[in-house]
Amino acid sequence: MIRDSVSMAAAQGLSGMLSLRLTEQFVHDHGHKPGASEVRSWERSLPALMSVLLEAGLGDVTILMEYGLPLTSKRADAVLAGIHPRTGEPSYVVVELKQWSQAAPEEDEPLLCRVDTYTRPVLNPVEQVRGYCDYLVSFNGALAGHPGRIAGAAYLHNATEFGITGLAEVGESERGRLFSEERRGAFIRFLQERLSPVNGAAAADELLAGKIAPSKQLMAVAAQEVREREQFVLLDEQRVAYETVMRAVRKAAQADRKEVVVVTGGPGTGKSVIALSLLGELYRQGRTAIHATGSQSFTKTMRKVAGARKREVQDLFKYFNSFMTAERNALDVIVCDEAHRMRKTSANRYTPAAHRSDKPQVEELIDAARVPVFLLDQHQVVRPGEMGSVKEIRDAASAKGLPCTVVELDSQFRCGGSDAYLQWVLRLLDLEEGGPQTWEPDGKMEVLVAETPQEMEDLLEHKRASGYGARISAGFCWKWSKETRPGAPLPNDVVIGDWERPWNVYGDRGVAGAPPSALWATDPAGFGQVGCVYTAQGFEYDWSGVIVGPDLVWRGERWVVNRDASKDPAFKRSTPDSDVDLLIRHTYKVLLTRGMMGTVIYSTDAETRQKLSELVSAPHLAAMV
Repeated sequence: MIRDSVSMAAAQGLSGMLSLRLTEQFVHDHGHKPGASEVRSWERSLPALMSVLLEAGLGDVTILMEYGLPLTSKRADAVLAGIHPRTGEPSYVVVELKQWSQAAPEEDEPLLCRVDTYTRPVLNPVEQVRGYCDYLVSFNGALAGHPGRIAGAAYLHNATEFGITGLAEVGESERGRLFSEERRGAFIRFLQERLSPVNGAAAADELLAGKIAPSKQLMAVAAQEVREREQFVLLDEQRVAYETVMRAVRKAAQADRKEVVVVTGGPGTGKSVIALSLLGELYRQGRTAIHATGSQSFTKTMRKVAGARKREVQDLFKYFNSFMTAERNALDVIVCDEAHRMRKTSANRYTPAAHRSDKPQVEELIDAARVPVFLLDQHQVVRPGEMGSVKEIRDAASAKGLPCTVVELDSQFRCGGSDAYLQWVLRLLDLEEGGPQTWEPDGKMEVLVAETPQEMEDLLEHKRASGYGARISAGFCWKWSKETRPGAPLPNDVVIGDWERPWNVYGDRGVAGAPPSALWATDPAGFGQVGCVYTAQGFEYDWSGVIVGPDLVWRGERWVVNRDASKDPAFKRSTPDSDVDLLIRHTYKVLLTRGMMGTVIYSTDAETRQKLSELVSAPHLAAMV
């Protein structure tokens, strides 16, 4: 984000310095250079906005450019901060800038629109800026008690009224107005009605100092999400994904047709939030819809929390292998969450002989509903045999003659919305080119390295005492005792020197106060046991402690994977070394991206700890407790 007065920013725009400042800030925040289209937007759209603001006499107003929405990597093009001319209170205007010369609403769906430069529908900019305003009211304490202080406008400075005819069909409001260059005068009046021609620094200070509420825990609001009303504000491509599915559902009902929808994105891009929002709306509309996953932990937690008082709500949550005998198109929608965990077939050793078949699981899921929806992250495959991919789904849909729409999510809401942290994790594990790099604090995520597991646990206990959620997870490098004698405590399977802790409970029943495995990530009593990738995947908590075991160590200038150190029963002798190497790296990627506010890393290997300490320059943990 860059902050300045409008007059100062306008002067820098004329000199070419503004785009250079924004580029430098982008590299610092995200770890890579901005795309050419983004730089062009800074060079062309921001000066167009400055021109309007100067003409409106608002040169003293403060402008926050590329303002990061809290707890997400999404950025608003500009937030104007000043004083309201009538109330004398702080006043804010969010402005979304588009270089489009023309755009038309999508047929039968004004929330989406078609633009020549994009092959797929995109979110109507009126709805986009309205979403940003709603989100800020939900997450910024400076606005939570004063929702009337914020307004929003989309300014299409290259467009004529004729070129964007129809975009206003979405319905304009105080938080979502639309202006073309032909309506420049109306835009100026809109701004002057909300901002006085006086210094806006104090208002900007108040907004930037506003307390940021922690993101709503997925499981904690699931009951209301499904039974009552939407709890999440969907932004940009999240909303596009949601509306794409709902449109497919309407068309399926009207025209007796099928359509496959795939939503793909990395950790924390909001796939499960979209899934819950879809399920909630479909459920309220009386549609036959089912949520399915390949994760026992995720499904059981959803059943427990979302269906706490209603058995029919529990029945909305199934497993991928629940549809072997399902009637074709019996459902309106099946929402397949974590679809990267699909298997080749649904048959296993417990499947009755009469139900066994070689039919691919992806085909079963497609056949089960008129609109099958797949949400996946192709880089979270951690077990041999998991095979959910965009190509797999496309090919299956094509073989049946079905259209397949893919929506890509590129913004993430986990890890404090820190793109830089996710990029750091990928490079740390050599899952992206460039090799490990030094972590540079970005104000969104904290990264710490512990010298001992006790030091890690002490810090996390301190965080819990302050009201935060925390968990410790580890690579699968210790045997997991599956049975515990009645009345006996959980065995301390994870032993590192004189530090001993149990794995999370194996099975569906709690043991000695510890929750069943499916609830380890969401039940506060889960702290005290060490979670594995199978109980951590799909969930998030405020602070994450990660134990890197002897299956992944740093030697010289590279990582070395030791498959013999892994106790994961999923790895068979027949699993190739190359697959084990990648799956172990994927495992640590999952574990390292569970935290919303901070991650503490401990390695059992001294050389690896030394390397991590070189990459993460942070205060000693003992001083933070």
